[in-house]
Amino acid sequence: MNLLDSRRLTGPGLLLDGPGAVLDVSLGGSDAEQLISAWRRAAERLLRDVGWDDERLAVRHFEGGVSLALTAPVDGLYAAAGLNERAWEAAVAELDGGPSRDYQSDLTALRTAISSENNPRLVELRRAARARGLTFLSGEDQVSVGSGVGALVWDDDALPQADAVDWDQVSDVPVALVTGSNGKTTVVRLLAAMLRESGLIPGFSSTDGVTAGTETIGEGDFSGPSGARLALRHPTVQAAILETARGGLLRRGLPVESAQAAVVTNVAEDHLGEFGIESLADLAETKLLVAKAVKTNGALVLNADDSMLVKGSAQLDRTIIWFSLDAGSPLVQGHVARGGTAVLSEDNEIVLLRAGQRRTIAPLTDVPITLRGTARHNVANALAAVGGGAALGLEPETMAAALRRFGTEQGDNAGRANLLQVGDIRVLLDYAHNPHGMLALVALAQKLPAQRRLVMVGQAGDRSDEAVRELARAVWPLEPHHVVIKEMDEYLRGRSLGEVPALLEKEFLRLGLAPSSISRTGPDMDGVRTALEWARPGDLLVLAVHQDRQPVLDLLNQLDAGGWQAGKDLPQRGL
Repeated sequence: MNLLDSRRLTGPGLLLDGPGAVLDVSLGGSDAEQLISAWRRAAERLLRDVGWDDERLAVRHFEGGVSLALTAPVDGLYAAAGLNERAWEAAVAELDGGPSRDYQSDLTALRTAISSENNPRLVELRRAARARGLTFLSGEDQVSVGSGVGALVWDDDALPQADAVDWDQVSDVPVALVTGSNGKTTVVRLLAAMLRESGLIPGFSSTDGVTAGTETIGEGDFSGPSGARLALRHPTVQAAILETARGGLLRRGLPVESAQAAVVTNVAEDHLGEFGIESLADLAETKLLVAKAVKTNGALVLNADDSMLVKGSAQLDRTIIWFSLDAGSPLVQGHVARGGTAVLSEDNEIVLLRAGQRRTIAPLTDVPITLRGTARHNVANALAAVGGGAALGLEPETMAAALRRFGTEQGDNAGRANLLQVGDIRVLLDYAHNPHGMLALVALAQKLPAQRRLVMVGQAGDRSDEAVRELARAVWPLEPHHVVIKEMDEYLRGRSLGEVPALLEKEFLRLGLAPSSISRTGPDMDGVRTALEWARPGDLLVLAVHQDRQPVLDLLNQLDAGGWQAGKDLPQRGL
């Protein structure tokens, strides 16, 4: 038996509906029920002896292991993680017959940890906010109640008493959560554009950072709870769109307990083997956690073309808005016949079906990010955004105007299905980072005429060997004339330099690509320059860019503005 991970939970998750702690254990052939029973005995004894009599335990089985969780006071989460680990160690000692720890010493240490974290004002503020149905957030050395323009924020060391707060000043702004394996950031950006079109100042967080209105207030990957808190605490924000990635959901739980809308774009095999998520069904269960936050008068927006989401929806008791690329979907047609709401791609138009009425939002030819309907994955993203907008109460005219405008500027959806003319070649730039995303990118690239096609590909080190090989297989239907395999040195995640590129190269060779048609390079910019040096007039370069998106865009724009043509020398770096 091995302890895989131990962490505190700040919001609802797979095992708990509130704060607590969880640890993941690999069994290694040991009896799960014996371990769970021993852990329960040890955890219940510790909880009783530290005075946490009202807390409860939860268990989740996964292939080869179990997750063991316990609820805890919001001002005792670090201590709770320590208590859970001690209970696990006691269980292992009991089952293995090994030496046990000194119980009284452990108990004293836990009591000391609980005392050091004890914060009655934090607990009372949370209780008072929740009693009023208001958002409560704690993190980054701050505590807040309400959200956006209605938020009050204090430093951890300057918390007021709950009865000293002027609660009439506190309110919440509308919130939408967006999750899924692919398309999250595009849907977040689209929804933010719709809110802006409606006259509201949006706050939104994603893998690209946090924005309030048009101001970037955080740079980098903010698709977890910290990004949500940053957006929700900004005093200008009138509505919030929060990208809610799998990692944050599993590490900390939901970023908020209440939302007007939640969108799940799709579920695809990615990041399996982490935090007890071993299958596509596990992943779907994780993505659908956002349903827990949806208000009774809100809606959950789901992809009717995704079988895992359809299956998972049967367990949910929330209002669902379905979206589908298949206008004839029996699921959607039945849902609409029963009075439900749906968003469809029908006769090359985006159509909203609601309350027995059919409303055309926009023809696909007028929605730039769909490339006149050829980028089917972005058609799906547009449908998802319309569903989210409908759940937020936005008017069809507002959503239509945003769809027509979004994508006319390069920065609107930077790094996502950007088709650029660079001299006498075309470049398709995207964030494709898993087989599902790469297949969508390849499907688009197949529709674009080209003399020759090149693909630049790379993968982070936290994927399995088979997942890396599957990424190469997702490229193969494009029949590339050349493949550039880049090193993702900022995403090694336990791998050695060259290890992932070697796996990709070996798979491309197995598929039949000639060794002379493969280039191995450093990170993004090295790979892009190699691709540009290879290019000749009429070629299409399909570039998956992850680390250096803006420098790559800057180079491509510089080349086009300077009249560069394929076959000419590239400017020296830094010039």
